Amino acid sequence: MIKQETLDFIKDVAENNDREWFAENKPRYETARADIFAFIEQLIPELAAIDPAFPLDTPAKKCLMRIYRDVRFSKNKDPYKSNYGISFDVKGRGITTPDYYLHIQPGKSFLGVGFWMPEPSVLKKIREEIDYNTTEFLEIIHAKDFEKIFKLSEEDKLKNAPKGYETDHPQIEFLKLKSFIAIYKLDDKEFLDGEIVNKLITAFKVIHPFVLFLRNAVGHG
Repeated sequence: MIKQETLDFIKDVAENNDREWFAENKPRYETARADIFAFIEQLIPELAAIDPAFPLDTPAKKCLMRIYRDVRFSKNKDPYKSNYGISFDVKGRGITTPDYYLHIQPGKSFLGVGFWMPEPSVLKKIREEIDYNTTEFLEIIHAKDFEKIFKLSEEDKLKNAPKGYETDHPQIEFLKLKSFIAIYKLDDKEFLDGEIVNKLITAFKVIHPFVLFLRNAVGHG
């Protein structure tokens, strides 16, 4: 679990997103970051036990994304992010693989697992895998536990059939997806609950077949 003060701090960042305020509240940031590190350290061995591709020796500092925004090419010049972003990265050198991402933001928290807006060559492989192994894919996403927790993101979904597929393809709605990422929405109160780690462990177990399917699709199963 994390502390209420940790959620309060990131909420205050969103409402006071400037360098002067942040400098004055730097001690709060350091305290909140330490709390998030402790939370991550609880999750690392649990995820590694479920998915051996995730290194057990991953340091918590590697998982927590920087709070500082890169504003060079953005119209939004707010210097700080209004969320804690945690990436449990399974990547190796030259390897493309689905990721586990935990987003902690008051009122907008979620666990996202899979590929978000993958490059065309990766997207092509995933669509081909769904086309070739439809039964396996449907069994995974329609499993009772999966449907209870997760929902596939339809962000930026194509309006028309992708190249190479007919509009009447039985799985055309899945083939139109541009991201293959499963979302588990989380309430603020869940992070304050002593059961949040167990809830995420359950989610990691439920999503693992989906991760393996995507890994196989891109040739890293």
